[in-house]
Amino acid sequence: MAQVNEGAVPVAEIWRGGLLESTHLGHAVICDAKGIVQAWGNPDAVAFPRSSCKMVQALPLIETGAADARGLTDRHLALSCASHEGAAMHVGLAGSWIADLGLKESDLRCGSHEPYDRTERDRLIKTDESPCQLHNNCSGKHSGFLTVTQHLKAGPEYVEIDHPLQKAIRAATEETTGETVAGWGVDGCSAPNFAMTLGGMARAMAKFAVAREGHGARESAMHRLTRAMATHPELVAGEGRACTELMRAMDGRVALKTGAEAYFVAIIPEKGLGIALKVLDGGHRASEAAIAGLLVRLGVLDANHPATIKRMAPITRNWRGIETGTWRLAPGFPG
Repeated sequence: MAQVNEGAVPVAEIWRGGLLESTHLGHAVICDAKGIVQAWGNPDAVAFPRSSCKMVQALPLIETGAADARGLTDRHLALSCASHEGAAMHVGLAGSWIADLGLKESDLRCGSHEPYDRTERDRLIKTDESPCQLHNNCSGKHSGFLTVTQHLKAGPEYVEIDHPLQKAIRAATEETTGETVAGWGVDGCSAPNFAMTLGGMARAMAKFAVAREGHGARESAMHRLTRAMATHPELVAGEGRACTELMRAMDGRVALKTGAEAYFVAIIPEKGLGIALKVLDGGHRASEAAIAGLLVRLGVLDANHPATIKRMAPITRNWRGIETGTWRLAPGFPG
């Protein structure tokens, strides 16, 4: 395993006035069920996947029987994997989920922040309301965490590293990646986040891609989460977001999930492939362009779809609409 900056390669560039202005470095790995199919950069580079691993963190929700015991739908499962906008539909679903558990918003441990959704943000301002934890982009994941915690009759501090839920998530992480986690840190929502190699994360996504319902608890859980995400892209992120728009562009054939600091993963069932991508400088404009480029290369995303063009538009313009330069994937990436 290597530090995240070891062996990184250019993935995207900005040109202005005929001169190279910025270069984004990163790593990308494509795996199938047997291992690495292709890689750019260093597949042994270690990084925190951040929110890109939410489908792994959601495995205990199904595997413990908690999801079925509570009658959770695919909409709940999609929200459990979400980094949502805090729009009314996200807040409403998370709120009703918590209420159905007989719990309160204060039982969440994700913290509150202003919603990214402008309509909901403006509503809060006009009504002089403060954001609550339901507005947190991770409130769906934490609703899932509370569901498991209640099902296991475990303690309320479910984000502690030695909590039974987090032990189950660590085990699921190591089993799906095929490696011992390289360490852990505290995520923005206060939950532990386990570091792994890019190759390990791509292997995990490939396992999700080939999983079939009815072939054991793990495969069934993987299949259900993938299906839920691809069927309800609006719950996974929100209007205008890359995950939602690109999944819609692929008609539910691919599940996508971004994470903080420009991590991105893809699950492609029809090809049995998983992708893990990390841009070193944390620039989401580069990670979104790079994942779109990889999906186009694999033939699952139309290069001419508006959602693709939005991430890979070759022309950059200023606030007056004047052309200022060009934006493109780096030579050789993805080839």
